Amino acid sequence: MNKTLVVVESPAKAKTIEKYLGKGYTVRASMGHLRDLPKSQFGVDVENEFTPKYINIRGKGDLIKALKDEAKKADTVYLATDPDREGEAIAWHLANILNISPLDTCRIEFNEITKPAIQNAIKHPRSIDLSRVDAQQARRILDRIVGYKLSPLLWRKVRKGLSAGRVQSVAVRLICDREKEILAFVAEEYWTIHAKLRGKIKTPIFDAELASIDGKKAQINSETLANTITTELDSADYNVQEVKRRERKRNPAPPFITSTLQQDASRKLGYTARKTMIIAQQLYEGIEITNMGPVGLITYMRTDSTRIAASAQEEARQFIVAKHGAAFIPEKPPVYSSKKTAQDAHEAIRPTSPAMDSTILLKSLSRDQLRLYTLIWERFIASQMTPAIYDTLTVDIKAGRFGLRSNGSLLKFSGFLAVYDDNKEDSEKDIVLPELTVGQNLKLQKITPKQHFTEPPPRYSEASLVKIMEEKAIGRPSTYAPIIETIVDRGYVIRSEKRFQPTDLGFIVVDLLKEYFPDIVDIDFTAGMENRLDDIAEGELTRNSVLAEFYEPFASTLASAEEQIGHVELPVEVSEVKCENCGQFMIVKHGRFGNFLACPGFPECRNTKPILKETGVNCPKCQSAIVERRTKRGKVFYGCLSYPKCDYTTWDTPLKDNCEVCGSFKVRHNFKKGRFSIMCSNETCPSRNTLQDAKTPAAKKEPKTEAKRPIPKKKVGVKRA
Repeated sequence: MNKTLVVVESPAKAKTIEKYLGKGYTVRASMGHLRDLPKSQFGVDVENEFTPKYINIRGKGDLIKALKDEAKKADTVYLATDPDREGEAIAWHLANILNISPLDTCRIEFNEITKPAIQNAIKHPRSIDLSRVDAQQARRILDRIVGYKLSPLLWRKVRKGLSAGRVQSVAVRLICDREKEILAFVAEEYWTIHAKLRGKIKTPIFDAELASIDGKKAQINSETLANTITTELDSADYNVQEVKRRERKRNPAPPFITSTLQQDASRKLGYTARKTMIIAQQLYEGIEITNMGPVGLITYMRTDSTRIAASAQEEARQFIVAKHGAAFIPEKPPVYSSKKTAQDAHEAIRPTSPAMDSTILLKSLSRDQLRLYTLIWERFIASQMTPAIYDTLTVDIKAGRFGLRSNGSLLKFSGFLAVYDDNKEDSEKDIVLPELTVGQNLKLQKITPKQHFTEPPPRYSEASLVKIMEEKAIGRPSTYAPIIETIVDRGYVIRSEKRFQPTDLGFIVVDLLKEYFPDIVDIDFTAGMENRLDDIAEGELTRNSVLAEFYEPFASTLASAEEQIGHVELPVEVSEVKCENCGQFMIVKHGRFGNFLACPGFPECRNTKPILKETGVNCPKCQSAIVERRTKRGKVFYGCLSYPKCDYTTWDTPLKDNCEVCGSFKVRHNFKKGRFSIMCSNETCPSRNTLQDAKTPAAKKEPKTEAKRPIPKKKVGVKRA
């Protein structure tokens, strides 16, 4: 019997694949990359066609020896790394280590880890795609050039430990530019006027909004004008001018690609891009399912294509008909268009088996795995269903020289909404209007002017940052998560209320790069480079031509910047808090989890303190102030200012309102999915028993939390930037 060795990237994937291949096959994991550029040196010979110097990664020696031994015993070796450029490069490195020619048919590829997909891949091996390898190497070398040439300049001119990246710098610029928009924003006043109207007596009251004045769009920018119009409307006669009835279709969203999965997981589940990709990797590689063994549950999760295999669509259609009926599937399977730059080699992200819903996996997956899988499953099934259908009604109303409009909407057929609402935050609610006819007189019940102010653009959330990076072609699906983690780790931005806020350091570095290295932070230039990398992968450009085109002007700019840039002084914010060790006033520093106080005498004095935000509520144990604190992971909790003398802590947000029953302060207790309850902080207060008797959300048993455990004596949430 021939012996075949299959090399994959992870043990979980190896275990799942081995189950499908049977006797004669040995599956081993490379644990990711085995070779890379050295960390201690530049590692690229720019004078010799940008030749990279690869070395075995430290600590991988025993694994490399074991793989070589297995390869010697095997008659055939297949390299089954991930189906993308990174996976192609890992296969190329493995071929080099195992003395396999990249021209041999040694490479197998599959988009999902299922028995048919694995067996089909074994039947159709191919040689390593050297164009894809070149594209990955070009990206790696470009990043090495920027990182190892530009970062030391920042160390010398700004601060040690900084880094600049070809893509990360553009991401920081996006965040800084948005912050400047917010700071420069000037709010403008505007008013809306709503009328409560009724037809006949006892018919329902409905709402209409002022839409036009003298035939032009209503624009009210002052209270004086709003009051004048309100007075006129108060004495006007109202009658129905036009009634429009229509049927409107709402189409389902396409199945997930990497960016949309990260956006929805952030928006609906609160996951970071990094957490989403880690969990998706687990679902792809295979999880032990009760009575089934290891099963790959989703297709490959790094993709920008919305294409779905015909067999998967047919399976989904059969499932939908059985579950909901034939009315819920369109006549033909839907086809969703992808971006022009999408690499159509992979399918969209979907479950490997539509019949495998969350109820089957309830006992086999962790909570986080189950939530993400359910999101993927629902989105895919919904994408194969019919549109939702609404009956809409638009009523135009005349009141003298004013025009008002009222809109009604009623869900007629749920379609895909029976499974998944792709926009739950703004879900359409039924608005039912009474029967109205043209020419009908209406009676005014109430007229209400309301003042508004325009708002600045919001800071980027994780979801909106990924979305803008995708729209601007900054990076690729596999890079979004590591880019975000890097810019946070480097202290260029912080997460504030789940949104990214640039630090002073971020502003300084971006402004410096804008002045001296405009291409590095230029959005169009970076997007163009991504397109050139795509062209390398397609064999239309060579690796060395793209690298030379970038390096020559970059090296010239680097030399000029070294001479022109003086030392950049970072702004220092001095607090009123004295260091108890040396007496100096402490300064505000930026860390991964926000600001903290540090002694300016560093490194001689390494004292640090958290910046404590008072809640305005006193501790029930010792009457000291209760302040906001953070755990080592950055999670907010509340504790006594006198800690460690007083050990009072709580996850619940203290409020300044007092309980009507016992006089203790109230707290806001948060539940899942944005639900919360206001309750008394005193656990023995009778009002809490009333809540339990009423079976309100507050009656749920509070989970055990680390805030109930003793807090370590080290400063909470303090890390040196």
